[in-house]
Amino acid sequence: MAATVIVIGAGPAGVRAAQALVEAGLRPVVIDEGRRDGGQIYRRQPEGFTRTYEALYGTEAERARSLHRDFDALRANIDYVPDTLVWNIEPNAVHVVSGTHHRKMAFDALIICSGATDRLMPVPGWHHAGTYSLGGAQVALKSQGCAIGSRVVMMGTGPLLYLVAAQYVKAGATVSAVLDTSTFAQRVRALPQLLAIPSTLKKGIALMRVLKDARVPVHRGITPLAIEGTPETGVQNVRVKQANGAPLQVSCDAVALGYHLRSETQLADLAGCEFRFDHALQQWLPFADEDGRSNVKGVYLAGDGARVRGADAAERAGRLAALAVLKDTGVTRNADEANRLRLQLQRFTRFAAGLRAAFPWPAQFAAALPDDTIVCRCEAITAGELRRVVNEMGAKEANRAKAFSRVGMGRCQGRFCAHAGAEVIAAEARVPLEAVGRLRGQAPIKPLPMAIATQADMETSE
Repeated sequence: MAATVIVIGAGPAGVRAAQALVEAGLRPVVIDEGRRDGGQIYRRQPEGFTRTYEALYGTEAERARSLHRDFDALRANIDYVPDTLVWNIEPNAVHVVSGTHHRKMAFDALIICSGATDRLMPVPGWHHAGTYSLGGAQVALKSQGCAIGSRVVMMGTGPLLYLVAAQYVKAGATVSAVLDTSTFAQRVRALPQLLAIPSTLKKGIALMRVLKDARVPVHRGITPLAIEGTPETGVQNVRVKQANGAPLQVSCDAVALGYHLRSETQLADLAGCEFRFDHALQQWLPFADEDGRSNVKGVYLAGDGARVRGADAAERAGRLAALAVLKDTGVTRNADEANRLRLQLQRFTRFAAGLRAAFPWPAQFAAALPDDTIVCRCEAITAGELRRVVNEMGAKEANRAKAFSRVGMGRCQGRFCAHAGAEVIAAEARVPLEAVGRLRGQAPIKPLPMAIATQADMETSE
């Protein structure tokens, strides 16, 4: 009997993993939280929307078109389960919910392609209505065909900052300014590593040209000071300190924030995968070998959910993980292709290191946050409260600080506050970030409806 393989996610990694499995004669199950395939970067617009690939995806139009076309060709040979959340994992089974219906699905092999979300550093006032993550701003544009505001400021650093800004410009939205915490000098120093993937570097330069042609002000080396607004009107302006020390205020009605991406690791955690601290990334990540095998038998990790290296690398990592599944289950093996994919991924790893050097995570901002700055927006926990539990209760570890302060207990379960919260704790406790640890994953990984009918319940009622 053929192995039952479940692929979680229908983004670049998930689609290519499913494609490799189908080519080997298997019929995988592909579970996708999205309504349509493509993941975040190649998210498909809803049926009936007519914007062109070039307008929607810019420099990535051809890759998006290719991924969508290939997934459409796979549909007859896979069991596609869209609009469905995998909310828990136990040995050899996943728990999923769609609407209010829950069921348990068994697997022999599981490939987790969970993708990534924004990595965020708080700024005073980021709780005002009209403040989004860069990813959230991108979702609004791709899924709903709308901008997050009529005058938008993009602030943070990293390739996504410029990609989203360029996509907004191409869509006809007004980008009031791009405010980048990194400097031009940092980019120049990282150039040797960025040349590992010249074509991707060229795309980045093209994004800069889009902004220049649209006369969008770009300020580099800034220090965010505040997002100002009121409860009644939401965001009104952004204040920053420029690289030369001069103040700058930009009027706007929406702000998109982001500092690179962070891997969505909750499912890997629930699957029992080992985590290790990556000193270069300053993050805890699930361990996987070069082919995607985790320490848990039958569980494989691929794409940005394991390590953020971009969509092109995710496609290769997804296929490589599928080849590992095929080898481990005795279906087939293709050593030559696997070797080629590993070599290609090494280049993307070098390029990703270059991006980190060119657009560094601003860890130094955490120590400078005013005490009244909200760090955890779900629970309204401030930097001052985190410092209090460190000093008064000795909470120098992430989960202990969570127990005393409720940081990370809200709807997002720390997705948007855990990294910055750990930086605040580490700075106040004067310990290495690694010593703070990480927030443990909890099921359900996202809120579930109160009224859930299990598959058994449905069968009984029928």
